[in-house]
Amino acid sequence: MVIGFASTFMIYMFIFLYATQIMRGVIEEKTSRIVEVIISSIKPMQLMMGKIIGIASVGMLQFFIWILLTSIFMIAAAASGILSPDLAGVDPEMMGAEAIDPSTMSLAFGTIQALNLPLILACFVFYFIGGYLMYGALFAAVGAAVDSETDTQQFMLPLTMPMILSFILATRIMQEPGSDLSFWLSIIPFTSPVSMMMRLPFGVPMWEMALSMTLLVLGFLFTTWLAGRIYRIGILTFGKKVTYRDLWRWIRMKP
Repeated sequence: MVIGFASTFMIYMFIFLYATQIMRGVIEEKTSRIVEVIISSIKPMQLMMGKIIGIASVGMLQFFIWILLTSIFMIAAAASGILSPDLAGVDPEMMGAEAIDPSTMSLAFGTIQALNLPLILACFVFYFIGGYLMYGALFAAVGAAVDSETDTQQFMLPLTMPMILSFILATRIMQEPGSDLSFWLSIIPFTSPVSMMMRLPFGVPMWEMALSMTLLVLGFLFTTWLAGRIYRIGILTFGKKVTYRDLWRWIRMKP
């Protein structure tokens, strides 16, 4: 439960953190009219994807530094015997009245060692990248459609609600990782980055994991296409209060 909640919290926080940076960067370029110069050399879609991939690279570099430092700590701790203490001969009275039972501590260490940490780590990286790219594209589209950060509020709630809902249901998902609710939340692309990481430490069938990853990739491709059609029109639209009807018209507009 600790590993599932910790990885979920990190994905939840960093997806919104980096996606918000994309949105603010797009708004800044649009309001300062820098974008008018930039798109004279490249296509709007290339500009949007460059910003998304650039910020994603920064996030992944931070993650790899943390993973490297954590691995060094784990290796050093294992070499010194900290992670596998011999508690068979420990007297509970010497550990204090409120000390944890040695057998419980041994069980806890055994549970940690039994986890498939490489799989959890690989899935963490995949769901972070997939969720970030999908939400990053949508946040970039929102940034292109407005003239100031204040105007983004009307579009933010529908985008953030799926992730917020899955995070609110974190306790229920971890208590019942095999329930229908947990299954569907871990399959739907908008909630799978958070929900699947909650279920992974408890064991997930490979076909469910493969289905979730496939749908997340397809969801990223669809949202990128959708955001690209909004971005190419909105980035050069100034001085107008954009509505959902305008967004729908931009999506249907032929290139």
